Amino acid sequence: MDGESFQHQIAALPFRNRRGKIGILLVTSRETKRWVIPKGWPMEGRTDYNAAKIEAFEEAGAEGRIGTISIGVFEYNKRLKNGACKLCRVAVYPLNVSGLARNWPEQNQRERRWFSAEDAAELVAEPQLKEIIAAL
Repeated sequence: MDGESFQHQIAALPFRNRRGKIGILLVTSRETKRWVIPKGWPMEGRTDYNAAKIEAFEEAGAEGRIGTISIGVFEYNKRLKNGACKLCRVAVYPLNVSGLARNWPEQNQRERRWFSAEDAAELVAEPQLKEIIAAL
């Protein structure tokens, strides 16, 4: 990788504020089962933040109000189906969760769980994402 070419992705950082304590909703990735935030590719005809909101519902069943301004960016290497790696740069949008669906598209492929902001920052692998969560 030349360090300059990257694929743009979008993500939602689902959170809730309960009596001054921030909770972060993480999901497991489909392949490696690592804890991640819902993310995906931009969607034609939709703003990045609306695409992030859709990803949050599809991957975690999270519903709520999405922020229209990215609160940060992180990079990671996505392993493609052919085994190659692609550098992805992910814009993160905050999602203030008002509810969780009982049924959602990827419920049989992922686990979802609430964590404290501190625990969530420890569990995700990407250093820049750890910083975004810690700053929330």
